[in-house]
Amino acid sequence: MTPTPHTSHAPHTPKIQEALDARDALATALSRAGIQLPAMDVRTPWADDHEENDHNSEARYALVHLGVCSAPVALLLADVITKGAAG
Repeated sequence: MTPTPHTSHAPHTPKIQEALDARDALATALSRAGIQLPAMDVRTPWADDHEENDHNSEARYALVHLGVCSAPVALLLADVITKGAAG
């Protein structure tokens, strides 16, 4: 599975890199379970930040956005999580 690239023009701060690594690890684990969430991405607070034009400031946090999925994919995901929690 090819990870979704980070599309922001901002530099990769440690918080952004942490979220990118987490997104890629989750995408790999899901792929191994036969599940793909194609809209996974990383989001930062810059769009809502008062300093949105200051791309030199370090992101306070970054979030892994999982996107949306179909009902069958959600059921597969629930099944994988349930099996993992029971094991």
